[in-house]
Amino acid sequence: MILGKNFSNLKVILVEPNGPLNVGSVARLCSNFEVDELRIVSPKCDIFSLEAKKMALKGHKFLENCKIFDDLQKAIFDCDLVLASCGRIDVNKNSFFGSSVDIFDWTLSFEKINNLAIIFGREDRGLTNSELLLANKTFNIPTSQNNPSLNLSHAVSIALYELTKSSKGNFDQELKVFNLASSKQVHDSFLEIEELLLKVGYLLKHTSRAKISKFKNFILRANTSMHEINVLRGIVHQINWFLNNSKNNK
Repeated sequence: MILGKNFSNLKVILVEPNGPLNVGSVARLCSNFEVDELRIVSPKCDIFSLEAKKMALKGHKFLENCKIFDDLQKAIFDCDLVLASCGRIDVNKNSFFGSSVDIFDWTLSFEKINNLAIIFGREDRGLTNSELLLANKTFNIPTSQNNPSLNLSHAVSIALYELTKSSKGNFDQELKVFNLASSKQVHDSFLEIEELLLKVGYLLKHTSRAKISKFKNFILRANTSMHEINVLRGIVHQINWFLNNSKNNK
């Protein structure tokens, strides 16, 4: 595999693409870089059109076998590590980004990642802030501040090239065992945390989403492990148990 031994499966995920030429070009790139699978969330164009097939060339099998989802969460929840691309500069000030080179070097510092996903957003407006928070890490490709947004297929090509380049330069490093909490574990935990904090009155319904997003960002920045997120989840379960039993004993 072109990406070396660190990955057994690499998924490229497109969210609501609206250009068949871009989709076809990305399918071709999946073939160029030996991506495992192309996934598409709620496509806004005919991804099986003649235009897409002409652009795909030897990547036509990625079009034919791509998996289509109606929700981004469903597209990523079998993945151990999720990266998201973002070209916007008007994002929430609490968001944390790294350059594509730094994020890929960090990714390659792990001994083995069974399923890696890289998400790319809409051609016109990218990924929403809530969608970015579904990723373990968010990266941007350094471009001019006057025109930071890249064409979708160009962004995919640069990202796959830089990931491949990083993989070639990290084999001499001592690799760490991968044990980060998955996107699904973090997401499920924060659903329970938000429910608890609403119950005890710390959060209000109309502002809970914004506040919980900040908290979630802290957890993602900390590279929280599976064990650590399970400890946090256990604390939430215990508090819920206590609150429910306290009411029953009154």
